[in-house]
Amino acid sequence: MNKSRLEAFSDGVIAIIITIMVLEMKVPHGADWADLQKLWPVFASYGLSFVFVGIYWVNHHHMIHLVKHVNGKVLWANLHLLFWLSLVPFVTAWMGENHFAQNPVIAYGVVALMCGIAYDILLRTIRYTHGVENLLGNGVKNTHKGPLSLLMYALAIAAAFWNTTVSFALFAGVSVMWFIPDRRVEKVVSQSSSK
Repeated sequence: MNKSRLEAFSDGVIAIIITIMVLEMKVPHGADWADLQKLWPVFASYGLSFVFVGIYWVNHHHMIHLVKHVNGKVLWANLHLLFWLSLVPFVTAWMGENHFAQNPVIAYGVVALMCGIAYDILLRTIRYTHGVENLLGNGVKNTHKGPLSLLMYALAIAAAFWNTTVSFALFAGVSVMWFIPDRRVEKVVSQSSSK
């Protein structure tokens, strides 16, 4: 099967996810800066989630760019990832509206962890479909970012039971780790485009 429909559908869903997140932000009931300042948890959770979803979009784009074909297993693995990503606006709003209370932060962590697991499943499914150990070829070895991210999300969930600020720092740490693209991946994607 051609990958173009999978890519277009995924891009559309991710664009809708980001749109829903920004629409969840409500205008304050007042014109003073103090009224806006009361909404800092909403802005902080939105900023964190915008970067979170953006990182998935960039990495998904790179991965699908290198895919030659897809099958039913890849389509279902991709839908599994999109399902978990589609829950990000809900947990983002819940966490922001409740000023990083314990249960919303735990829910956010669970969704983040499941997104990471779903992405790993998609990556493994694509590699299996293409019959290669590493989707990006021999020039790029697997990084430890994926397993480390899952560990940090699990630690963030556990930390929420005593201090949600630590959880937020762990969520932000994962985003920082993934924010700068791997130059080796960029090189492989660039070489693939020029062929």
